[in-house]
Order: sequence, then structure tokens, then C-alpha cells
Amino acid sequence: MSDPFIIGLTGSIGMGKSTTAKMFHARGVPIWDADAAVHRIYAPGGFAVEPIRAICPEAIIDGGVDRDALKAWMGREPSALKQLEQIVHPLVAEDRARFLKETEADIVLLDMPLLFEIGAHEHVDLVVVVSASAELQRARVLERGTMSEAQFETILAKQVPDAEKRARADVIIPTESIAGAETAVDEVIAHIREKLNA
Repeated sequence: MSDPFIIGLTGSIGMGKSTTAKMFHARGVPIWDADAAVHRIYAPGGFAVEPIRAICPEAIIDGGVDRDALKAWMGREPSALKQLEQIVHPLVAEDRARFLKETEADIVLLDMPLLFEIGAHEHVDLVVVVSASAELQRARVLERGTMSEAQFETILAKQVPDAEKRARADVIIPTESIAGAETAVDEVIAHIREKLNA
């Protein structure tokens, strides 16, 4: 069987990426979710547990990786993030490769917050960026009640800016409204099917 057509979906925090990924999934496109992959490798018995135990034993609680303990360690240790990325990025890439190898679908979607940051955009067939106004983005994130404004700003500062993501996208899906996003998703899938059937 030929390789699937790979959509790389990304977007800054609060831009509606997870909601848009679910729209693709509802239309029969299998999803590989980078965040879910991290959860798998951090879970008890996951591939990241022993390598992380070697660099930060206190982060292993009940056989799995405790994210709060990791955060505390990263707050104390300047090189922690780099050490962690050296473990996590290759394991997540392996998880992604397994998904791509095992899929039987002709179109798949990679849901990746750090698509540009880790250079994964070079390995997909179509880069799709979700985007909304900065005001709506901020409102969405702060409405969740899971982070402060300062934490939101910190995360934003680490991500490739929305304007740059849009400039590098093959397709931009506006997420100001659900209906608008759904129409754009339908158009993307129709366009790919046309290409595959040509």
C-alpha cells in the first residue's frame, strides 16, 4: 500500500487546534496527537519512564512520570529542559513513525503544537494552521481557568508567532466560528481527495 497523505495540523495555544482535529476525525481521518503520545510515553511502563528516572528520579511516582515534579525540577535546573527534550523528542518521533507505518488510511493528520519548532513541517504533505484573533485566543485560554495570564504569556513567547505560522502555512483554517472551521475542513479534505484520485 502506498504511503498516506500527511496533513500537519498546528496552531498556537487557544487557537482551536484540538477542536479542528476532532472535525477531521469525525470525517474519517485518523489522528496522531503529539500530546497524547507524550502521555503514553510518560504513563507507567511508558518508554520515557526509565530514561527520565536516570536524570530525575523524583519525577517518577507510582511507576509513571509526574509532570508537576518535572516542572519543579525544570524550575531549579537550567539544563533540565534540554535533557528532557533529548529523551522525549526521539520517543515521540518513534510513536509517530509507528502510527504512520500501521495506518491503512489514505489520509492522516498529525496534530502537533510544535510542528514548526521541531522541523516536522518538512515531513508532511500539507501544513494546516488554525488561527483566530489574538483577543479570542486570550479569552479562550483564560476561560479554561487552568493557567494565569503570566503563564499564558510564557507559553506564547515559546511558540512560533501566529503571524509567522500563517505565513508558512499551506492552508489557514479560521476558527472564529465552528461553522467556518467545518467548511474549511471539508474543503481541505475534498481538495486532497481530488489530488489523490487525479
